[in-house]
Amino acid sequence: MEYKRIDNTIIARIDRDESIAEKIQKIATAENIKTAQVSGIGAASHLEIGCYQVSEKQYIKHVYDGDFEITSLLGNISQKDGEFYLHLHINAADEKGTAYAGHFNEGIIGGTCELFINIIDTTVERQYDDETGLNVFKF
Repeated sequence: MEYKRIDNTIIARIDRDESIAEKIQKIATAENIKTAQVSGIGAASHLEIGCYQVSEKQYIKHVYDGDFEITSLLGNISQKDGEFYLHLHINAADEKGTAYAGHFNEGIIGGTCELFINIIDTTVERQYDDETGLNVFKF
């Protein structure tokens, strides 16, 4: 992974066999990022994607291995109990163009990943919501 910071924007490259979530957290820690918007594209070899069932208050997780084009990786960085909290959604397609999408849990890069992290000069915390079972923004 390599990255550079220009004002409040991080431009990053995550390399083959690296974890997307791990590298975003490493950048956020090194740059003391508390709140940011994240977007990216790339190619992955392993994806863990979920779909949240509100009625059950749980994620249904799917694991995919192969060659995938990450057509959209979107989300944010915030804080929960003062700690790094990453919330991303992903859309990726296999060699046949079949799309897989949902809540991003983990991904390993197969080719490269190009990320933009737009830092917002504030701290947004999250708190657990009993009704949905989700960690929602707390203002």
